[in-house]
Amino acid sequence: MRGFLLGLFSFFCVYGSLWAESTCKLKAKFNLSGYKNVEKKKVVIGGMFPVHMSVASSNGNTSNLPVSSGCAGFNFRTFRWTQAMLFAINEINQREDLLPNTDLGYVIYDSCFTISKAVEGTLTYLTGQDEAVPNYRCGNGPPLASLVGAGGSDLSIATARILGLYHFPQVSYCSTCSALNNKFQFPTFLRTIPNDLHQSTAMAQLVLHFGWTWVGTIAAADDYGKYGIKDFKEQVEEAGVCISFSETLPKVSSPEAIQSIVQTVVESTAKIIVVFSSDVDLSPLIGELLRHNVTNRTWIASEAWVTSALINQPGVGHMVADIPGLQSHLLDLDPYADALTEEFWETVGLNEFDPRNWKTGLPYGLCTGSESVAQLNNTYSDVSQLRITYSVYKAVYAVAHALHNLEHCEDGKGPFVGGSCANITNFEPWQLMYYVKNVRYKMPNTGEEIYFEDGDIKAFYDIINWQVSDNGEISYVTVGHYNGSAAAEEKMHIRNESIVWNNEELEPPRSVCSENCEPGTRKGIRQGEPVCCFDCIPCADGEISNTTSQYARECILCTGDDWSNNAHDACVPKIIEFLAFGEPLGITLIVISAFGALVTIAVGVVLIMYIGTPLVKANDALLSFLLLLSLVVTFLCSIVFLGEPQNWSCMTSQVALALGFALCLSCIMVDILTFGHQRAIAAVAVACTVWLIILPPHPVKNTSAQNVKIILECDEGSVVFICCIFAYDILLALLAFIFAFTARKLEDHFSEAKSMTFGMLVFFIVWISFVPAYLSTRGKFMVAVQIFAILASSFGLLTCIFLPKCYILLVKPERNKEELMKPRPKPKDGSSTGTSASLATAATDVNASFASTAIDDHPEN
Repeated sequence: MRGFLLGLFSFFCVYGSLWAESTCKLKAKFNLSGYKNVEKKKVVIGGMFPVHMSVASSNGNTSNLPVSSGCAGFNFRTFRWTQAMLFAINEINQREDLLPNTDLGYVIYDSCFTISKAVEGTLTYLTGQDEAVPNYRCGNGPPLASLVGAGGSDLSIATARILGLYHFPQVSYCSTCSALNNKFQFPTFLRTIPNDLHQSTAMAQLVLHFGWTWVGTIAAADDYGKYGIKDFKEQVEEAGVCISFSETLPKVSSPEAIQSIVQTVVESTAKIIVVFSSDVDLSPLIGELLRHNVTNRTWIASEAWVTSALINQPGVGHMVADIPGLQSHLLDLDPYADALTEEFWETVGLNEFDPRNWKTGLPYGLCTGSESVAQLNNTYSDVSQLRITYSVYKAVYAVAHALHNLEHCEDGKGPFVGGSCANITNFEPWQLMYYVKNVRYKMPNTGEEIYFEDGDIKAFYDIINWQVSDNGEISYVTVGHYNGSAAAEEKMHIRNESIVWNNEELEPPRSVCSENCEPGTRKGIRQGEPVCCFDCIPCADGEISNTTSQYARECILCTGDDWSNNAHDACVPKIIEFLAFGEPLGITLIVISAFGALVTIAVGVVLIMYIGTPLVKANDALLSFLLLLSLVVTFLCSIVFLGEPQNWSCMTSQVALALGFALCLSCIMVDILTFGHQRAIAAVAVACTVWLIILPPHPVKNTSAQNVKIILECDEGSVVFICCIFAYDILLALLAFIFAFTARKLEDHFSEAKSMTFGMLVFFIVWISFVPAYLSTRGKFMVAVQIFAILASSFGLLTCIFLPKCYILLVKPERNKEELMKPRPKPKDGSSTGTSASLATAATDVNASFASTAIDDHPEN
């Protein structure tokens, strides 16, 4: 029974194993093309290159067995990269100092610039045979050392995700996307081409170097374009550059999308267009732009297409290098060696070989295979600008040096557990990864030292200008360089004079949305538009902008004693204004003041000459002379208002004016009415003294009255004091006018009351007119109005009071008789008929009337 059960168990185990084996089958057969040489090789290096531009389109029929897509669009440039890897492996195999005991083999697949093909090739690499069995190593040949590839960043990202699962080292030659920095997602990815962070910085610095602030961007619809243009935009926008448009190139042929991009380029005012794309993705757009004759743009090219023969514009490219012997290898091709070379030959025959030059006897486009590739004129045979090709060369050497270090490891000194070493005939991918990551070597011929820092190498770029040579061919001229590891101020060097711009111009184009605002204006942002699009708004009065800049959003306010000039580009000292002695208006007022004073003195002289005559004796001579003295004071005090205000002039002018008018008006009052003018003068004098002691007038700079001027004027110190003093003068003037008006009907042969009445009327008319005129003017004209009022009122009083007397004394002396000075007899109707000689008596009667009224109002008890 025990034997039976054991036999039955064995039967079920064998049956289950057979049943499981029968259900294991391949899901698909990949259609991969490339190069393979693994026979009798100790180690195999993998390579992946986008020899074709795309996969051939399928008919989409799901009723038949799916077949892996083929490839279409042979690319001469990337085919040269493939040959560069073959050349490097052959060169290493012939060297005695590098892997002398190891013969390298290779397996190279065409990724067709498509992610699916890159994934197919990766799975095939890992399987170890021409069919993919995920997670299994089915081959028993030499170990696969590393993958050199897989071309574009999108392709490398896809392959790196798979290879990273198995710790399989990958060294890329043209995958620059910054996303590949992430060692958490891509732990085994390294590259011999600089990171796009440096390229984006170099292109941003190029834009800033030439002062372009209005640029368009075009990026491929892959990680290379997306991350590259993102880093570029972040840097230039931080520096104040605006993006006019941002377009994405389709990965799948789309004429509508290309037309839309062309329309955007044509309509945009940006003259600079930055392109992060491969030449494969960009070529449809370039063709359409040429058909629309869009030639007035400057294109800033990324390294992926800067040496691709599409358009002649400046760009950023990797350091160029010469690889001796490569051109001989490229030209020595056997068209029947393998499928890819045969397709290359066929493509060359269709596009390059002309039956007029090749005596083959075959129809046009056909060739015998004996033609010389040396006479081709395309990118395949052009070794003058080996940039990506040189990067392939470096990648192969990186793997070779890592293998050399692995092979020559000394037991006990190895990097692994216990100081152990790996066996070059049977090592694990992670073991080689250690050596690749830490490799340090110098390239043959160039002497460039290569080492990896977190999977990247140091960044060094050439700045290339596409120029048309004398024979009409495009030449690549290096006009500068960018060193990412140098100090900030030493990173970029450009020889501007070596650059040839559009239409053979030597000056760089301008690309701005709005021209810089000239001095005197500021930037006004347009609503809904980028900050680089703005209007230039003139600065307001008192503000300036003194730079030609697009960043001057605000004008600078002039402070202190400065003001903006007419152009608003500089602050200049404000105009100092005061009524000067020497200017025409000042001279005129001085002459008038002096003339008034002289006339007043002359009147006094006339009165002195006729002091004994009845007319002069009819009035108090002392009061007349005091009145004339006060008028001289008022005439002369007007001169003190002129000139630059000083402490003494500010105090003297107003005090002299107040005292002069107080004396003048009190004399008139006394002449009309018995009144103590000494008390009137004393009151004004006391008030003025208190005013000068407590809050004296002083000169000030008035900057608020007029923006462009500083008005030098007197601050009166106390408005209350000056108002009280001049209010007192006004009160005296009112009383004098009332009493003069009351006494005007005294019927004398000479009516002095009428003269005084007219004089006071003139006085009031002048000063009433003065108030609105004074308040409506500023600066020196305000002072002129005040002086004019003083002079006009003084001349009015002098003329009205003393002109009639002088007329009688000098012109009509016959009227200067005592009997004519007596009052006329009163009419019988009892109307007032007093004489001029009785003017004082009439005034006395008025006083007596006031006194008797007061007595009647207060009878004795």
